[in-house]
Amino acid sequence: MSVVELIRAAGVVGAGGAGFPAHVKAGAAAEVVVANGAECEPLMHKDAELMAHHADRVVSGLLAVMSSCGAREGIIGLKAKHAEAVAALTKHAAGKPVRLHILGDFYPTGDEYVLVHETTGRLLPPGGIPPQVGVVVQNVETLFNVAAALAGEPVTRKFVTVAGAVAHPLSCAVPVGATLGELLEVAGGPTAAEVALLVGGALMGYVTRDLGEPVTKTTGGVIVLPADHPLVRRKERPEPAMHRLGKSACDQCSYCTELCPRFLLGYDVQPHRVMRSLGFTRQGEDFWSQYGLLCCECGLCTLYACPEDLYPREACQRAKRTAREKGLARPGKGTVSGTEEVRPHALHESRRVPLPQLVRRLALTAYDAPAPLAERAPVPRRVQLPLKQHIGAAAEPVVRVGDQVAAGQLVAEIPAGQLGARLHASISGVVRATEPRLVIEASGTA
Repeated sequence: MSVVELIRAAGVVGAGGAGFPAHVKAGAAAEVVVANGAECEPLMHKDAELMAHHADRVVSGLLAVMSSCGAREGIIGLKAKHAEAVAALTKHAAGKPVRLHILGDFYPTGDEYVLVHETTGRLLPPGGIPPQVGVVVQNVETLFNVAAALAGEPVTRKFVTVAGAVAHPLSCAVPVGATLGELLEVAGGPTAAEVALLVGGALMGYVTRDLGEPVTKTTGGVIVLPADHPLVRRKERPEPAMHRLGKSACDQCSYCTELCPRFLLGYDVQPHRVMRSLGFTRQGEDFWSQYGLLCCECGLCTLYACPEDLYPREACQRAKRTAREKGLARPGKGTVSGTEEVRPHALHESRRVPLPQLVRRLALTAYDAPAPLAERAPVPRRVQLPLKQHIGAAAEPVVRVGDQVAAGQLVAEIPAGQLGARLHASISGVVRATEPRLVIEASGTA
């Protein structure tokens, strides 16, 4: 089997959060493959820990994707502060067409547009993707999974960080389908009487209080915070209330735009103009909304830049959602008008937001602690496997209720002719349900 076929067979998807089926990227033509080890979300450590302890597999996966894409160079983007990872990767990259690129400790270094520019000097076309400039980007955990796929090992486990208000912050590899509650248990339990969970990170993650929610192939980790933490309260505000506040209070100071990482690279993302759309309907709304179509949704504008604690990121999300519903096209090149070239802002480097400063602003300093890779991990007796853990169509079950399955066995297939990813059993046991989630219980479980 080819590298692409092995990756497809193993069900590898983008593990950094996007969930794009990795076999599709591995089939693209590229000059450079960039391994994304930026890990710029506050309190998250799983990528750094994975690189430090499994650098050999990360490099092996990178070389495999390079070979598949016909790339002449591999670049691993990571931060100097992750000294163990730098040392391990330097050792395993020696003598290979792979180099390390040390990134600044700012947010969001992991955004594809930012990362590609930082590591290669190339700028993506507005609304474009890395292969259009000869680059393929894969998260370092995705590359770890690619290396496993070459050995015939499907994706059944997920590296995650559990941090924040827990007794023992840690990173660990857990079976896909384990619950968030089981993650809290392995971290020693919460240290607050009532907590909320930020799944995926403090800025780009979402809030849940459902401890029964399953870990998926794209779950990067969980930040546990007291239920009354200001970050939780901000994120839990209903969307209509967010937009009412913006409509009534935005004074067009433009700080959200001046600190937007995509705007600073030269793209026509202007959240302050999108905020104007909240006061318009029909044609006026569409006009102002177009300035948010290239937003990467990093959250800096909402959670850092805005002096009035408004929600420009959410306004941009609304603008993109409305554009999709109306069938409005994203800008193909240049700015919104489609006439200007993309050139970085003269101050784009000096306006970067240092991660420690962001941590302070989000009131997370008390929780900013290491989360070392631990051997212990949940051993669930029951897992829930959503059939859609990736971009594309949901996987279709190939097992039935009552079937006995072994860990690593294929349980759901990609629908014929569609973009998707295979799904494999993460534990051995009996299939108890196939819809809406595939549920497996270990043998002997009542």
